[in-house]
Amino acid sequence: MQLSILTSLFALSLVSAAPTEDLEKRDTVKGFDISHYQGTVDFKGAYNSGARFVIIKVRAPFSSVLKPHGVSYNTTTPPTLRQENQPTNHPPHSTQATEGTTYIDPLFSSHYSGATSAGLIRGGYHFARPSSSSGAAQATYFLAHGGGWSADSITLPGMLDIEYGPSGSTCYGLSASAMVSWIADFVATYHARTGRYPLIYSTNDWWRTCTGDSARFSGTCPLVLARYGSSPGTIPGGWPFQTIWQNADSYTYGGDSDIFNGGLTQLKKLATG
Repeated sequence: MQLSILTSLFALSLVSAAPTEDLEKRDTVKGFDISHYQGTVDFKGAYNSGARFVIIKVRAPFSSVLKPHGVSYNTTTPPTLRQENQPTNHPPHSTQATEGTTYIDPLFSSHYSGATSAGLIRGGYHFARPSSSSGAAQATYFLAHGGGWSADSITLPGMLDIEYGPSGSTCYGLSASAMVSWIADFVATYHARTGRYPLIYSTNDWWRTCTGDSARFSGTCPLVLARYGSSPGTIPGGWPFQTIWQNADSYTYGGDSDIFNGGLTQLKKLATG
């Protein structure tokens, strides 16, 4: 995300660690995030209940060919880099999202289409595997399989899900400086190919533990903060506020519950760039 957009969101949303009562007074937008673990998702029900966005697991590692900034695609399918120079009604080569450089979520395509049909602003996310390949390689894979961004007003920048290692190593065996370099590699690659900075999803504990509470990305990448409770709590890494708060690990219509820290106008600004 451009710095001016982040500044605008800050001016309109104020501090993230405010008491619950203040959160209830400010404009927020309901949303959710999903993966193949949620086989059945009621996108229309979510929209009718007030949700306006969803972030869908793609998963990214090895691949090539990146989508140039500004190319327009059919908005019912995720922007993939292999659609370059194809007409907007041409089906994409791949409509899936990722993890590492070997896994693509099998339900990404259907989830993406369902979200679009329901009228939701949507985007993809990549589950990072910093020990398996470089940040650039994983960003490339993510972009090639549905994690791109297009200026259609309904596509969020891709999200990097960087958190506890699923196989036991919290920080994937990397030092804090090496982890920050890995994230920077991912972010720089994504930004170079799309013109947008990716969202970064993490927790306060993981970020402090594995990056040394680095503030390197606080001025460019919007923070998606996971904390299940009555408030977002402490904001890590020098971010002045969370852009999205994952406040619960369940949602009535499928997936996890998210809250955008601003009104619908600001949410659309995040999507449009």
